[in-house]
Amino acid sequence: MTAPLLSVETLTAVSGRDGGRPILRGASLTVARGEVHGLVGESGAGKSTVAKAVLGMLPATVRVAGGRVLFEGRDMLTLDRPALRAILGTDISLIPQDPQTALNPARRIEAQLTDGLRLRRGLSARAARARALELLDEVSIRDPARVLAAYPHELSGGMRQRVLIAAAFAIEPKLVIADEPTTALDVTVQKQILRLIRGMQERHGTGVVFVTHDLGVVAQICDRVTLLYMGKVVEEGTTADMLERPRHAYTRALLAASPRYDRPDAGLQPVPAAVFDELRREIAVFDAREARHG
Repeated sequence: MTAPLLSVETLTAVSGRDGGRPILRGASLTVARGEVHGLVGESGAGKSTVAKAVLGMLPATVRVAGGRVLFEGRDMLTLDRPALRAILGTDISLIPQDPQTALNPARRIEAQLTDGLRLRRGLSARAARARALELLDEVSIRDPARVLAAYPHELSGGMRQRVLIAAAFAIEPKLVIADEPTTALDVTVQKQILRLIRGMQERHGTGVVFVTHDLGVVAQICDRVTLLYMGKVVEEGTTADMLERPRHAYTRALLAASPRYDRPDAGLQPVPAAVFDELRREIAVFDAREARHG
């Protein structure tokens, strides 16, 4: 059996600021090479904390209390900064959520696309510019030479997000973390961006962790899904199983509360309070067990 590209194993994290408030409760997931894995949950579920743990970007106020984050068998949590930097931006890259703040407003797009190519791939300035033009064309940007010469504020939100996708795939990483990259976009542009990410992923054979709160997005792009609630994994499986044959009451309730494009006449139902009560009981059991063993 082929080893997974990424394996998050029973990851537990607490907030150090208030004396140990749990943020992640034994979260686990695996990502195969060439797979798009959805990391799903409502706000505060712990999705971004898992992503930041993979990227070595956890804030100082968060302490890992247990578990491992294995990328190609190496625990990212135990690497020193030089070893981590050698992986980040080369084998692992990020598509941030907000292109307006992710791009440097004082630098032209060309500089922001070619820096990584020159630093990580050793390309000359001319070769890096040629590759940047190819990448912009690959993400369906018209007149890429004009875009390279532009500043971020001169581009639309959709074009800025395309630039970030091009930057993420420029160095041909093995894994891309996509942190809610379509949240700030309208529905039409969102669909285009999802198609672009999937196309780039398939052409490059890249593994993707796709962080989102939107089950509609999951249906469009993900092969497998992990659903979180308050830092605990509620359910994990293929996208088809999760959407058509959900096992947990919370998953079923979320689907009933979400619009379905294939069932436009179906009414939406609020998540019953009893479902949240059951989740909190499960979490209380986990916390009590951790307290006994901690």
